[in-house]
Amino acid sequence: MSDSPDLPRLSAKIAASDHVDAEVALTLEQRVRSRLRVILDDGRAAGIVLPRGETLKDGDLLSSDDGLVVRVRAAPERLSTACCDDPLLLARVCYHLGNRHVPLQIEPGRLRWQHDHVLDALVLGLGLEVAVNEAPFEPESGAYGSGGGHGHNH
Repeated sequence: MSDSPDLPRLSAKIAASDHVDAEVALTLEQRVRSRLRVILDDGRAAGIVLPRGETLKDGDLLSSDDGLVVRVRAAPERLSTACCDDPLLLARVCYHLGNRHVPLQIEPGRLRWQHDHVLDALVLGLGLEVAVNEAPFEPESGAYGSGGGHGHNH
């Protein structure tokens, strides 16, 4: 993102604010980037400039030097969802997907991952039905940091 003097720079995460000026919906891929040009829900362009490695979650607040406050929303993405009442089977599926370094949103009785027909076939082969849908994606951040599941390097 090139620096533009008229483009608000959202460069600080803040814990709370009495007001929010705008919102921006971002996919997981966008929320893990440290530099990004965005269009806010009110039509204004802005730049997100965060320290490398910092990720954004649904509900995070960003501010600019001139006092603009923007709430981040997780944008709907094409996801695969598997539901299961059997905790052991759910754990097995998590194990196999995790072994492939797949970012997972894990909830009671439900898993979500970014849609991929190969992963869907794997989960089907393990005995779970898979539904494809559009929904916000908030995967586990992982044991080693606040990342959204990406940025893991070997």
